[in-house]
Amino acid sequence: MNKLELIQAVKERTGLRKQEACGVVKLFFESFTEAMLNGERIEIRGFCSFFMKEYAGYTGRNPKTGKNVQVSAKRLPFFKPGKELRDRVDY
Repeated sequence: MNKLELIQAVKERTGLRKQEACGVVKLFFESFTEAMLNGERIEIRGFCSFFMKEYAGYTGRNPKTGKNVQVSAKRLPFFKPGKELRDRVDY
């Protein structure tokens, strides 16, 4: 499912106009992104949780040349499925 399909599903299930459904989906993703940027954990009980994971820098190797390369530290979003989602997917 992509963003347009999500907007269509919200429109059909709520009876909102397409523009209103688009606003709801846009607000959800903006709030979601803002919370992640602030380092907040997002938890949707039974479905999943999202949080930022910090990775330290390390020395890697360029597979093409074999030379060592310094990889800088980074923050990445991390997804962890909830028990109910895991159970529904693993049928």
